[in-house]
Amino acid sequence: MGSAIADDDKSAVPNPEFEKQFQEGKEFKDGKWTLPDGTPTYDVKRNPENTDHVVQVDWNTYSGWRRYHAECHVCHGPNAEGSTFAPALKDSLKTMDYAKFLQVVAGGQESDMGGTKSVMPALGDNPNVMCYIDDIYIYLRARSTDALPGGRLSADQRAAKPPEAVEYEKACTAG
Repeated sequence: MGSAIADDDKSAVPNPEFEKQFQEGKEFKDGKWTLPDGTPTYDVKRNPENTDHVVQVDWNTYSGWRRYHAECHVCHGPNAEGSTFAPALKDSLKTMDYAKFLQVVAGGQESDMGGTKSVMPALGDNPNVMCYIDDIYIYLRARSTDALPGGRLSADQRAAKPPEAVEYEKACTAG
């Protein structure tokens, strides 16, 4: 459903039909890429001759990658691929919409993972998460569609930070 394997078997490549719903009609507005309904989304450019190589990601995807690894990967695993006690968000975001994502992160959630109770804590009062919630969502959405392969992103792979992101961050973090 979500991806196909690259000819060189190095990483998955986006399935255009699946990815279309998260890219169609997107526009850069107010400092981030959004879909026509206002849902934030990613802009990932990969080298067409070497699909494993990410040429550039938008600022919010890069910021989301950084924030995910600072706040979320301890439970949900590197690259959002899950762990023994928290689900793979890479898979969850294939079907979870933006509103549900916000609800779960802000309010928390209890679930049963094969007979083991799993608790996602409410993070609605954590500014290190909530001030960057759109960025985290954008990163996870890019991972869920295989637009962004797992692994490290370097500063030379990101677009410049938009002025709107600078202003929003100052306002949200009171700094």
